[in-house]
Amino acid sequence: MPPASLRALILALSLSAIQAPAQDLPTTIATLTSGPAVARANWGIMVTTLDGAPLYALNEKKLFQPASNAKLFTTATALALLNHDTFETRIVGKGHFTGAESLVGNLVIIGDGDANLSGRPIPYVTPPREKPTLAPALRYLEGMADTVAKSGLKTINGDIVGDDTLFPWEPYPIDWSVDDLVWGYGAPVSALTITDNQFKATVTPAALPGTPPTVTLDPAVPYYTLDTSNLTTGRAKSPSHIEFERALGSKLLRIYGSIAVDSPADVEEIAIADPAEYAAVALKAMLEARSISVTGTARAEHRLPAATGSFQQVAHEPVKGLDISGLTGHGRGSGLTSYACDHCDPKTLPEDRLIASHTSVSVEEDITVTNKVSQNLHAELLLHQLGAAVVNDGSTAQGARVIRAFAVQAGVDPNDFIFYDGSGMSGHDLVTPRAIARLLQFATKQPWFADYKASLPIGGVDGSLEHRFTTAPLKGHVFAKTGTLGEARALSGYLDCASGRTVIFSILVGNHDPTTSSDRDVMDKIVATIAAAE
Repeated sequence: MPPASLRALILALSLSAIQAPAQDLPTTIATLTSGPAVARANWGIMVTTLDGAPLYALNEKKLFQPASNAKLFTTATALALLNHDTFETRIVGKGHFTGAESLVGNLVIIGDGDANLSGRPIPYVTPPREKPTLAPALRYLEGMADTVAKSGLKTINGDIVGDDTLFPWEPYPIDWSVDDLVWGYGAPVSALTITDNQFKATVTPAALPGTPPTVTLDPAVPYYTLDTSNLTTGRAKSPSHIEFERALGSKLLRIYGSIAVDSPADVEEIAIADPAEYAAVALKAMLEARSISVTGTARAEHRLPAATGSFQQVAHEPVKGLDISGLTGHGRGSGLTSYACDHCDPKTLPEDRLIASHTSVSVEEDITVTNKVSQNLHAELLLHQLGAAVVNDGSTAQGARVIRAFAVQAGVDPNDFIFYDGSGMSGHDLVTPRAIARLLQFATKQPWFADYKASLPIGGVDGSLEHRFTTAPLKGHVFAKTGTLGEARALSGYLDCASGRTVIFSILVGNHDPTTSSDRDVMDKIVATIAAAE
């Protein structure tokens, strides 16, 4: 590899190959944002040095919807305060045991907020030309079921319970769109998360038009009842249009529409309404497949919220004693309940017996996944983990409180942002470009900065920027978080420039024309312009 000075020269020469703007940076950006396809959108831009010195600003004090740029705040807070933490999912027998073979009581799978009980490869690897074969979605649950079977347990006279009471049962943050909740990217938040709280539904056309297509689910857990009475196979080259519909609180999934006989299969990611219940249903089936008798049902155990004030009241309360200067993780204990009595035979007491467990990957590894692929559910779980770890309350409002306290202590103006969730899916979330730039500048001075920057998508290389900035000189030199929500779009991060230095940028767009992606194209041209000018 050439020395740093030579690499900087090579980068400068390649960036100079961009058609140099005939005007200065402000004028060039003004020209780009006044084009007929994007002029009616609202634009906010902030560009600074790594030390925070302003280089360019446009509406930098105005509030915009951050979309997934909100994850920049969530993941920075998690890196600073949770750091190397891991989380343990446990299967516990609760009741009276007869040796190892019989349990009179319930077998409980207790969620600890692990986001990666799934088939996803960890750590995140830059996508190869051909996608690798994913591991089975329920592999860790299968492994724990194997451990239960090896323990010698043969009979459970009770229920299989999915326990997600670590966090209050608040499946959807404030102002998530109801249109999003059927899909995987709008999956509910639960301390017992399984296969990203979603499954794949594949609709394959039949061999003959007019006959029903085949619908398969992966994992094939008997959770939803499917209504496919209005689903059909259309003639060759006919339009294909498949819809998925589920009422809130219902486990009836309606699939309807037509798929052409010569069309490829339609594969969709569908949200699981109650992940804790789903995990219990799946575990019960696995145990029975291993010749363990279960007399009861599969069910969930939730904890209802108990907030004493409005969301904003709670979220704006200071966090006393918060130290963001480089902690090594808060961690949490997760002991078992013990029972005692006076003047009784201890053998008659119920027992909590740990039978199987699975430990998660570290927070750093999950943050890479969260930012690279913009995983909404994982960001929400990080928010809840922050509340549970820092203020001993895993509610949405308390998690938002910790993120807010962190950002303010990092130097972000408290009037420059409002977050109702951790992912940016809430329509109430607002932030200014200068707030994002300040957060990104603060991160550069922290011991966790290398992990933070490495977690961001890289232009033309991976994550949500894999198909943007795909050619020299920007390929491999844009490290930024994307964001898209309705008519809002965002891109913020770090940019290698023609001068050889790296700058911070934040570009937010509101109320763009929903019928085109012209604003995204202009956004990318602005990035190229900044790189060439700075």
